[in-house]
Amino acid sequence: MRLAPRDLWERFHGRVGADGIGLLTTLLMLLAVGLGFIALSDEVGERETQHFDERVLLALRRPDNSEEPLGPRWLAEAARDVTALGSGSVLALVVCAVGGFLILVRRWRTLALVVGSTVGGAVVNMLLKSLFARPRPTVVPHLTHVLTESFPSGHAMLSAIVYLTLGALLAQLVERRWLRAYLVGVALALTLLIGLTRVYLGVHYPTDVLGGWMAGLAWALLTALLARAVKRRSPGLREESRGHTAPS
Repeated sequence: MRLAPRDLWERFHGRVGADGIGLLTTLLMLLAVGLGFIALSDEVGERETQHFDERVLLALRRPDNSEEPLGPRWLAEAARDVTALGSGSVLALVVCAVGGFLILVRRWRTLALVVGSTVGGAVVNMLLKSLFARPRPTVVPHLTHVLTESFPSGHAMLSAIVYLTLGALLAQLVERRWLRAYLVGVALALTLLIGLTRVYLGVHYPTDVLGGWMAGLAWALLTALLARAVKRRSPGLREESRGHTAPS
């Protein structure tokens, strides 16, 4: 007897459960993003993307003056403001503020996950930059200061880690789906805008930012898997994720 796709899905859902489907989805996403990053880094290492990267940067500048980006004059200043949201100092302040809140409500295990994810992601980003050691773009003048290597973009990677992790954390505190979607959507929008400003300001190639997004998303997914595994063995963390706090 041939089953319809809906019947197959219902049988699969009944056997695996919502938790199992969520785990499988996370694993598949992690595999896809990880393989994508490996393929992209291989192309970058062989300079296969260099022509494309330089053409995009040049396309964002005025043909008669590469020091001036396209668009109104206020746009470059706005881009610098937005790009600062992905800087190490701003992200550290955000994590410290959230960490202070978690300390006040005594969510120690959640605090450990947030800090561990952020610090671990920063270390991984530094290791990746040292491994690839890609020089910063020179085809156009930089419109903001830079200190480290180019690939993968630290702003793109760390903003993906911090904002997506915090967005997912806040989403656990609300019950309505549209509120969860809003929180995750804001986190994604911030991550995308920060990455795009790095290209607009001429301090990163497009593939640097794409690599940063991929690496940041992969690290956030890996953290989610680790958190899921810890929750299974830690009743305290399960209680925290449901919104219960210790009495004051």
